[in-house]
Amino acid sequence: MARKTFFSFHYVPDNWRASQVRNMGVLEGNPPASDNAWEEVTKGGDAAIERWIAGQMAGRTAAVVLIGSGTKGRKWIKHEIRKAWGDGLGVLGVYIHHLRDRNEQQSRKGGNPFDDFTLQKNGQTVSMSSVVKAYDPPFTVSTSAYAHIKNNLTDWIEEAVTIRKNHKS
Repeated sequence: MARKTFFSFHYVPDNWRASQVRNMGVLEGNPPASDNAWEEVTKGGDAAIERWIAGQMAGRTAAVVLIGSGTKGRKWIKHEIRKAWGDGLGVLGVYIHHLRDRNEQQSRKGGNPFDDFTLQKNGQTVSMSSVVKAYDPPFTVSTSAYAHIKNNLTDWIEEAVTIRKNHKS
């Protein structure tokens, strides 16, 4: 049975790359918002965006942060990570900079968004990035990076769910 998964990503530069991952057919993902639907949500301000995100995350078991060049530090990415972890979802990252965009371009590797958070582990404060994994496909060719993600994503998600279940905050 495929896990119900929430995808978090920086929309404008990474939507094309994110859609490749979302359409791999290995997961049950949340339906993407069209440009028009997202525009309507954002007109309602921060509270409307938070409600939309909560609705998209409802019933999910994992959140996959698709990490592009500008993902780290974005307000809504941070909100989604915080909410997913707080709701007990398995959380992981997947670098997508080697996937090509609609213009056949790759991008530079972005920073790890989990570096922006801390957690308690064995009574110590640690970086979330020491608990939550961010996978960087070891290929520079887009088709090879795609195949690596497709072949491993379900296992990475299962591991993230196990990590979250075993981590007591």
